[in-house]
Amino acid sequence: MYETTGNMVGKSKEKESKRRISSQALLPQQVSVTQQQDAGYNMYPFHALGSGKIFSGYDSLAEWISRQQCVVIDGYGGIFWKEVKQCLQEQLGAKGLQVAWTDVSNFLKPADIIQKMVEPFLGHPGSVWGKRTSLELKDFFKEELYNTKPAGGADITIALGTGAALLNWGAPVVYLDLPKNEIQYRMRAGAITNLGSRSTARSSEMYKRFYFVDWVVLNEHKRNIARQITIVADAQWNKTLNWMMADELRKGLNRISSSVFRVRPWFEAGAWGGQWMKQHIRDLNKDEVNYAWSFEMIVPENGIVFESDGRLLEVSFDFLMFQEHEQVLGKHAERFKYEFPIRFDFLDTWDGGNLSIQCHPSLSYIQEHFGETITQDETYYILDCKNDAQVYLGFQEGIDPAAFRQQLENSKANNEVVEVEKFVQAHKAHKHDLFLIPNGTVHSAGINNLVLEISATPYIFTFKMYDWLRLDLNGEPRAINIEHAFNNLKFERLGQRVTDELISKQSVIVKGEDWQLVHCPTHAEHFYDVHRLEFATRVNVPTHNTCHVLMLVEGSSVTVETADGTKAIFNYAETFVVPAAAKQYTLTNNGPGMAKVVKAFCK
Repeated sequence: MYETTGNMVGKSKEKESKRRISSQALLPQQVSVTQQQDAGYNMYPFHALGSGKIFSGYDSLAEWISRQQCVVIDGYGGIFWKEVKQCLQEQLGAKGLQVAWTDVSNFLKPADIIQKMVEPFLGHPGSVWGKRTSLELKDFFKEELYNTKPAGGADITIALGTGAALLNWGAPVVYLDLPKNEIQYRMRAGAITNLGSRSTARSSEMYKRFYFVDWVVLNEHKRNIARQITIVADAQWNKTLNWMMADELRKGLNRISSSVFRVRPWFEAGAWGGQWMKQHIRDLNKDEVNYAWSFEMIVPENGIVFESDGRLLEVSFDFLMFQEHEQVLGKHAERFKYEFPIRFDFLDTWDGGNLSIQCHPSLSYIQEHFGETITQDETYYILDCKNDAQVYLGFQEGIDPAAFRQQLENSKANNEVVEVEKFVQAHKAHKHDLFLIPNGTVHSAGINNLVLEISATPYIFTFKMYDWLRLDLNGEPRAINIEHAFNNLKFERLGQRVTDELISKQSVIVKGEDWQLVHCPTHAEHFYDVHRLEFATRVNVPTHNTCHVLMLVEGSSVTVETADGTKAIFNYAETFVVPAAAKQYTLTNNGPGMAKVVKAFCK
């Protein structure tokens, strides 16, 4: 999913492009809270905290810091630390205060030592994947960091930089967070480096390092210091930030952990990308060449946005899981701990192209080779499609694996066309169909679909075997992974067995006067199941101590009311979550006709 950076038509202004490369606008720092929330798909959903909870600007943060003797400013990778220091120094200096700065980046081990330290987790040179690291953040620093004491002789002592809380000074901790999409936009602009690196690299190599090393150690560090944090700040904007007291954030997280919430989605162009999202999502940049996928809810990379007095502050989803995973996941919390198990995303091939012919790793394979705990078991829910839409799924009866591999190898070596349907079945797609893709299953979404991908959370472990001889949006070949694929393909999924086992047989399991509950059964290997709630007026839903991930797949909007009295409106194609601790909720149809809401949950 991360082999292309999109095109450069209509990108950010030249000044901003030095900081980030993306066609997508930054999250607004401030919004009008009177804007209608039911006027179509909302790209910037937020959760209100009440007045006086979020503050804006380095001046207000400096005012708080000026009342301290010693402060530690820690934060995620990708923060522009020089800019943070400069902005605070200007504000504190204007108050006549002398500051003694301790820059913890000066205590990082030499870059070549760090590179040797992380190499075992980066796979072979040029490979798409590495393996989840066993390193900790402290391993990146020299021992002398831990013997460093606050400097004297100044009005305020400030330790600054990623990992600053390792100093264990007992001082208030200000934590600067940064959304994963903005990290990648800064990466593409060459504006940031990986943790402990002194230079940039190809975007694909930097992303691999982020995913398998940097984010692993930084997430664990964030979890370890979460209770020590006094202030949380959102540092995604240029020379400014929004911040709040961490206790207020904790209250907000606790509130949504037993009611309902929606993460902030984001969107990417790609080789197969289509036009459905561009046509249906009002605030997307229409100058982008296409949109291939959305991060509706891929929580390792999505954030949650809070609001106070119109000011917005985004934090990573990790904050919620570190604090409230038992509330969110209920009876499945022990199994998944801090990992949210289900993801929703869109695959847009509407007037676009076919996805690659691909498969995903078995559980044992992803654990052994990549260090993940669960594997990429997927389903394709057809949210919308044209009459000619189809899904490639399963092998033809009589498949010869050796002949199939030979064709794939010849295509890779000689740029030869593969007659895909000679080997792989093509099934006509209809709205609300559910195609089942347990690991090891050959599959692809054909042209003219808008697929809601309902899946286990892992999201980058796609073994492409054939990609229709196309290049990515940078004009480079996309990675083909035939060896990995053939280590995982299940050739017994062929012929009539595909139709019998891999196309969900939907049925009504309970109904009322103007509503019904449809079961869209998943495969035995899927740890999650899918229901569809269809109702003309309203329907009451118990959680049974499980987390529900939902989307309105037909209708204009619905109102969700949870047992604690929380109400929220969600529009067509928006993903939202009702945690296990909500216990029960009511869905009310706000439009004419029947509303249809898909619900995914752990079995």
